[in-house]
Amino acid sequence: MTGNHWMRLSTALSLVAALGCAKGEQANQSADSTARNLTLAPTESTAAMKDVPAPGAPEAKPKAPPRPPAPTSYTLRAGTEMSLSANDSITTRSAKAGDAFTATVSETVRDASGHVVIPAGSTVSGTIVHADPAPNPRASGELDLAVTSVTVRGRAYTVAGTVESKDTVMQGRGVTAADAAKVGGGAAIGAIAGRLLGGNKKGTILGGVAGAAAGAGAAARSRDVDVVLPKGAGIRLRLASALTVSAR
Repeated sequence: MTGNHWMRLSTALSLVAALGCAKGEQANQSADSTARNLTLAPTESTAAMKDVPAPGAPEAKPKAPPRPPAPTSYTLRAGTEMSLSANDSITTRSAKAGDAFTATVSETVRDASGHVVIPAGSTVSGTIVHADPAPNPRASGELDLAVTSVTVRGRAYTVAGTVESKDTVMQGRGVTAADAAKVGGGAAIGAIAGRLLGGNKKGTILGGVAGAAAGAGAAARSRDVDVVLPKGAGIRLRLASALTVSAR
């Protein structure tokens, strides 16, 4: 082997050795960079997980609790009283059991919490249970009412309650055809008695006058007296059971 050949071989080996050293340095630098990244990663991750707002950032305000839904209905307890006024006059002279009547709520009705359940002006419907005049001024007649429903904002609700009181008045009928018949009958009986007892025309006249007076007294004692509930008169109603009314 000549000297030139050895020189070229030596130069080639030197280049190979230099390239190997360069690759080794690059590998070492890459390993060092990876190690540094792995060392810094936990610190950065921990800082991110703490989720601490930056200094000076405004704090988030807590959300207000949601408002409760508005009630859809209101309920009046059993025993609640209602003030009504009669829409028309009711009298035992013409009314009879089973007839209908109406009244108006005169005072707003509220539940225990103060909510308006039945506004004033609402209409109440009912029926007449009894309508009996008094047989004479010394006796008492009978006018009984029953409320069946109340209408609120156009919707009717069944009502179970009792009429506690009503502002009725007693009204005499005056002399009727029946009263006149009683007076006439008394006069005839008196005239007959006068003729028999007196035996003359004068006795007949006196007997007729006495008989008429007796007949008038009998008519007064038996004259009917009507029970009247005038238009606008007060009626007091007490609920026998709870009443639920829509709020709208």
